[in-house]
This record gives sequence, structure tokens and C-alpha cells, in this order.
Amino acid sequence: MKNYIGHPLQIRGAETVKICSGKGDGMKYAVVRNGLGIEAWISLDRCADLTRLTFKGCNMGYFSPCGHVSPQYYDGAGTGFLKSFTAGFFTTAGLRAVGSPCNDNGEELPLHGNVSHIPAENVAVIENDEELTLYATMRDCVIFGSKLVLERKYTFSYKENAFTVSDTVTNEADTVSPHMILYHCNMGYPLLSENSTVVVPNDSVKPRNEHASKYIDASLTMEKPTAGYEECCYYYDVKEFGGKACVGIYNDDIHAGLTMSYDKKSLPYFTEWKMMGKKDYVLGLEPGNCTPDGRDVLRREGKLQFIEPDKSITTSVSFRFHSDKKDFEGEFKCL
Repeated sequence: MKNYIGHPLQIRGAETVKICSGKGDGMKYAVVRNGLGIEAWISLDRCADLTRLTFKGCNMGYFSPCGHVSPQYYDGAGTGFLKSFTAGFFTTAGLRAVGSPCNDNGEELPLHGNVSHIPAENVAVIENDEELTLYATMRDCVIFGSKLVLERKYTFSYKENAFTVSDTVTNEADTVSPHMILYHCNMGYPLLSENSTVVVPNDSVKPRNEHASKYIDASLTMEKPTAGYEECCYYYDVKEFGGKACVGIYNDDIHAGLTMSYDKKSLPYFTEWKMMGKKDYVLGLEPGNCTPDGRDVLRREGKLQFIEPDKSITTSVSFRFHSDKKDFEGEFKCL
């Protein structure tokens, strides 16, 4: 291939771009292309989250009405998070709080924590003939308090349309800390429509509240954008094979879809966030080590996880993209 091109970026690789307007003015992104169909925009100013993702030119994620928003506009009070919730292909929720704002042990905690608004440090890219790896570090630390460090690694294949995000969280404080992480993966149009097939192999499903319980039989049935739609959340006990859980979405209209696989031992919970509103049209497929009910609820239920001083915990999610529906369906044959 080398003899056919002038510069590697003609085909694949990573380059840095900057937004030059609005609330995203000055934000930097690493744009990664694998040369086979994946283009990913990784936000270097916001937790190295994956903001934009296209597969063979087709959009996969949801881009919220607020668009690109720099971390300087973050509102950490209550549900202020929503003012800068770009959503994107995925947003990291955590590291000490996930879900509903609450007061836990005298500490006021915002919606979904603050790690998604922390800029990356020590960003590095390494390539070989097989893959591209991007590294980034986020420090969620405060003097006289919690000190959690997130080391993130993306691995993009150059051989197939797939990538993995792997996160290692280390507690650098001298006290035990809550550890909460949820991969808020947000499917959007045209991948998401009333014609999408959503697959979540499971042993059980529970509605988050009474409203969601009314529609549980249609939890995996997508609908047209609807005015006044009230969101529904469902908690699944996802089936696993060989320690791995797998979920996915495919749309015949665009002949494209994706599957997500992860280690159920480290990410035992899976949340579906179904929001079929006009403009607010998004499906969240969200593996995590917690549900989004708030840290106080998790503590009361005995489900809150902790990380000891000087210890590390690693979690990861792998994504595979499919043009052929039979290939997509093949991912679930063992489940």
C-alpha cells in the first residue's frame, strides 16, 4: 500500500482538529480513521470521550441539541450536566457518581458525575500495520479529598471495522473511594429509527419506574419521534457466553449496525435508555458497574463498588460494526 500513497493520512491514521465557533470554540479532537469505514472524533477536552462516529459515511451516534460544549461551561449543580450533555457516541459517567443527583453521606453529587468534563493529559498515538492505539489520562483529583486517575486506551483495528476502549482507574488517595462507571453509549439517527432491530439477549428485565413498566413489552421496539415522549429506562440481566455479554442494533434501511461486547464480571449492569422524543431521539445502550439510580440508592442496596488506596480496576467495551445483517446476527448465535 505504501507505494500507492503520498502520506499515511490519505488512507488512515489520527490527526488533531479544533472547533472554531460557539460553546465548543477551541475544543480539540483527535479524528481517527481506520481506512475501512470507521471515523471517530475523540474529545481531548472532555475525558477522551467519543463524540462523533460514522461507519462508511453513515452516522451512528446521537448529537444532542447543545452540540460541542467546552468544559468551561460545565454546571455541576443538580441536573446542570444536561446543559452540556453532548451525548455523542458515548459519554463516560462517573467516577464517583453515576445517575440521579443526590446527597450521599453528606456529599452533594451531580447527575452522572463530572469526569466527562475533565480534559485529557498525556495524549499519545501509536500505530503499526495492525492497529492504531490512542492513550489519554484524566485526573479526577482534589486536595484534601478523592484522587481517582483514569487511564484510557483506544485500540482501533486496521484489519476490521472494530475498536475497543479500555479504562484503568487508580485510587491515588489514602482512603477508600466509591468507584462508579457507566458507558453512556448513545445510538442516533439514521442508525436509530422505527425500523431498527435492537438485540439484548437477557435472562430478565426490570423497569426503572412505574411509567416504564407500562411499556415493558415494547422495551426493545423502536418508535417514530414523538412529541411529549417520556423517557423509559430498563435494567437487563444480559446473557453471557464465555464471560462476555453482547448487545447490538442494526437498521436494514442503511444496511449497517453494531455490536457491543464486554466482561460482565467487571460491568455487571446494563441499562437501556429509550428516549423517542422529537429532536431528543436517542437510544442509550449502557453497560456499567452500577445502575443510574444515584450513589445513595446503590449504597442502600449494597451494590455500590469501592476501590482501595493504591489499587486499580480495569473495564473495557468492544465495538464491532456490520454491513451485513447475517454477520450482525452471527454475533448472537452462541447466546
